Amino acid sequence: MTILILAAAVFLGIHLLIAGTPVRDGIVGAIGENAYLGLFSLLSLGVIVWLVIAYNAAQASGDDPVLYATGVGVQHLGMPIVLLAFLIGVPGLMMANPTAVRMSKTATKSDAVRGILRVTRHPFLWGVVIWSAFHLAANGDEASVILFGTFFLLALLGTYSIDAKRRRKLGADWQGFAAKTSNVPFAAIIAGRNRFEPREYFDWRFIAAIAIFTIALVSHAHVIGVSPFPNGWRPF
Repeated sequence: MTILILAAAVFLGIHLLIAGTPVRDGIVGAIGENAYLGLFSLLSLGVIVWLVIAYNAAQASGDDPVLYATGVGVQHLGMPIVLLAFLIGVPGLMMANPTAVRMSKTATKSDAVRGILRVTRHPFLWGVVIWSAFHLAANGDEASVILFGTFFLLALLGTYSIDAKRRRKLGADWQGFAAKTSNVPFAAIIAGRNRFEPREYFDWRFIAAIAIFTIALVSHAHVIGVSPFPNGWRPF
């Protein structure tokens, strides 16, 4: 369990103490944007692999106490909750977004705020928040709490970290985009700063999100080893 905790701490640390802070700006100034992105991507991938290996080892060690149990009722909510996560997160990966890597300049475009960005300017991260929050609620063993808690904290705090990074880099251009959008889902729509446009959201990205969710759903038992269906059904 100690190795899992260490891996989780490193994963959070490189993102929250480097990627979204002035430390990143200093590194980029020294080695360049491309070199930084390449090295940071490799580091992140390596730590994710370490995190998953440590998680599997902790679960298999026999020293993985159950901290809480929310019952099968919560587990049965998995499909609709995770579907929501996919419907928010996947479309966000498939469109130009000023909060995404190498897309900050799109903040000045007249149509920058459209589709899922009307709901939140961090759709992918909020998808991860919802996904990890469910898994955190449904899995009360210590290893799962550490793993899914790590993703939950990183995704939630990452939205604020990216906002701060874009504010430093873009200045007034960022303020214009931020004024028409919100971090918290639906906050800008409720405040009247923009409005939801169904025709912008229910397009091919929505269909792709449904398709990817379906693939993840039917393959979950085979890949992860746990059936997401209430009756434990395994498609193959």
